[in-house]
Amino acid sequence: MRFSGRWIRAGLVLLVVGLMGGSQPSDGAHLTGSFRVDQFFRFLIKFGFQKTEKHSQQNTESDTFGYIYGNVTSSVNLSVPITLAVLDKHNFLEYYANRNNFDQDVACQRMFDKLDKVAFNSKCNKGAEADYLRRIPCERGKLCVDEDTPANVVSGNQFTYVISDPNVPRFWYISMVACYQNQTTCQWHHYDYRKFHSHPPELEYDIQLVNGNPNRQSASFFNPLLFHFSFDQQNTLEMYLIFFVIYLVMVPLQIYAVRLQKHPVTRLFTISLLLEFISVCLLLTHTVRYAMNGVGNENLAITGDIFDIFSRTSFMLILLLLAKGWAVTRLQISVSSWILLMVIWIPYCAIHVLLYIWNRTEVDIISDIDEYQTWPGWLVLACRSTMMLWFLWELRITMKYEHSTQKLDFLLHFGASSLVWFIYLPIVAIIAVNVNPLWRYKLLLGITNSADCLAYCVMMGLLWPNRAGQYLLLTGSNYAGMDELDEFNEAPHIVHRDSDSVLRVNCDDDYVDNDDDDEIETLVLSTDDLLSAGNHSSHNHNGGIEAPPTIVSSGGSKPLILNGRSRNHL
Repeated sequence: MRFSGRWIRAGLVLLVVGLMGGSQPSDGAHLTGSFRVDQFFRFLIKFGFQKTEKHSQQNTESDTFGYIYGNVTSSVNLSVPITLAVLDKHNFLEYYANRNNFDQDVACQRMFDKLDKVAFNSKCNKGAEADYLRRIPCERGKLCVDEDTPANVVSGNQFTYVISDPNVPRFWYISMVACYQNQTTCQWHHYDYRKFHSHPPELEYDIQLVNGNPNRQSASFFNPLLFHFSFDQQNTLEMYLIFFVIYLVMVPLQIYAVRLQKHPVTRLFTISLLLEFISVCLLLTHTVRYAMNGVGNENLAITGDIFDIFSRTSFMLILLLLAKGWAVTRLQISVSSWILLMVIWIPYCAIHVLLYIWNRTEVDIISDIDEYQTWPGWLVLACRSTMMLWFLWELRITMKYEHSTQKLDFLLHFGASSLVWFIYLPIVAIIAVNVNPLWRYKLLLGITNSADCLAYCVMMGLLWPNRAGQYLLLTGSNYAGMDELDEFNEAPHIVHRDSDSVLRVNCDDDYVDNDDDDEIETLVLSTDDLLSAGNHSSHNHNGGIEAPPTIVSSGGSKPLILNGRSRNHL
């Protein structure tokens, strides 16, 4: 199997496509768009706000409040305003669950039935303290009618929510709904645009959510690494920066190594490492842009995630190939083994990609589950566990027919470290079920990236040119004679021995024993020793060619020639 530069060129093409296709922004901490009232309900975002410090004061250096601010306008005058709702999880779940009632008038009444008791309204509920609702759209150039304290509104905006959670960080949910409250009866009704307009009115919104005071962005204490990020995604930028620096060192070193040691194993590993580096670069670019404007570039993030999937699956392919003995006990793998490997590995890659697509499109953002708490996620974990068992089976077979103790030690340590890489994800996924969603994303991201980075470092060390020759058959394209060596290595008469032991063979009766207890000692060689020994022959002093000494394959790793002397020849 040969790998050429076209794989690298293909990766660069995909990278350019991701960069060129990244012009469309996605929903982030800065939301822009439109809402038509005939859509009835629009969920905008779930955002985690940090814990508010006890001594926090607005517009001071100790300000740790969360802020939601923006503008909602319309070119059409609505007869009555509809509603913008900013709710915590406790109040949001019932409100959200009642949105799909067939009778939308009934849906509005049920959605706001509980909120009427806690949400402030200047006419219907003056005693409430929770500031959850705004009537929208707001008149252009003016504050929303519910903003009775103009000093709290961020400059240049029509409304502002100040979020205070002194106990714990918390998710808040922002949505728009075509419901209005009758200020006389205080009853909720659906806004049926057909009674007032020939076409459904459209509202334009521009809303930002931040952790920190937007009026203090230029102050020295302002932290751009936290400002636009939801609490569950804070510190991810620093994480990507660390991995970027690590891979920035590893990639040039590996490119240097593969130029010295041109072999399919090192080339495949180089491709896997390059894919991971490209993934980190794309994700870091998206995260930096997100930190700057609260939007980022979702196409870059998606492309980076896809590259990450291909990198991990290609690394798994390397582990399976080494477990089958490729470049360890043999230089080639049979066609049937390749077909079996591809039949299993390619569907695994496809399932992994389908899980990613399904997780982005089908999992309700309202839920607090991660991708590994869905049935596709469990399927991927089951497939990974199955691949792990297959890896162990192939490694067992390879070790069964290997007789070099040095290579057996290598395979043993290689198998143990690879097993850790295979098993860590199912274990972490199970643990993450019991972790608060506000910390779960960072936990999964940190552990998976750290484990993969460590695995790449270990593999890079194993394949380094001045080390790999000790236990790997990375001899380039010279495959001559390896079929015979493989047959010899797997022959049933081969006896396992310790690497330092020497097999002593007594002379047959056909030989005359002139000296007491004289014996013929033969060298015990491993398969890789035969590569150098098989091509040499010795010449006697008469110009003839002597037959090579008898060789019995076993675990010897250090050549030792002991010439026995035969007394009589037949």
